[in-house]
Amino acid sequence: MVHVGIGYDVHELVEGRRLVLGGVEIPHPKGLDGHSDADALMHAITDAVLGAIGEVDIGHLFPNTDPTWKNAPSRIFLEEAARRVQARGGRIVNIDASLIAERPKIFPHLAAMKTNIAAALGLAERKVGVKATTNERLGFVGREEGIAAMAVAAVELPED
Repeated sequence: MVHVGIGYDVHELVEGRRLVLGGVEIPHPKGLDGHSDADALMHAITDAVLGAIGEVDIGHLFPNTDPTWKNAPSRIFLEEAARRVQARGGRIVNIDASLIAERPKIFPHLAAMKTNIAAALGLAERKVGVKATTNERLGFVGREEGIAAMAVAAVELPED
């Protein structure tokens, strides 16, 4: 049976941080604020996968109060979500995700993001969709105060 999960994440853009999205460091004067590397794309995908298997969200598994996760690469979170799917006898069917940012331009980095996400989840790249859009200059994303990401994961699990 196929189960579907949805994930959403947002982080504020701040001075003095690297901008990491989809495991790719992107040249930009600001980076995303957070306890880990604040990779909003990988965080949204992690939550989508966890949601598809009925697990708690990323914040419960990797709390920002735990120094273990300080500046941790978000690939660790994706790998753990994939491990939990496998432990349940399931498999990730596909991932579809969108990044919402005014700047920087995301398109030049999409292929590398797909490669990183697919590798962390043990998927073929063709099973990972990553798109980027702007917020048409509206809201906090439009004012370039933050970047948001949303994702959907389809996971096949054995019937209970």
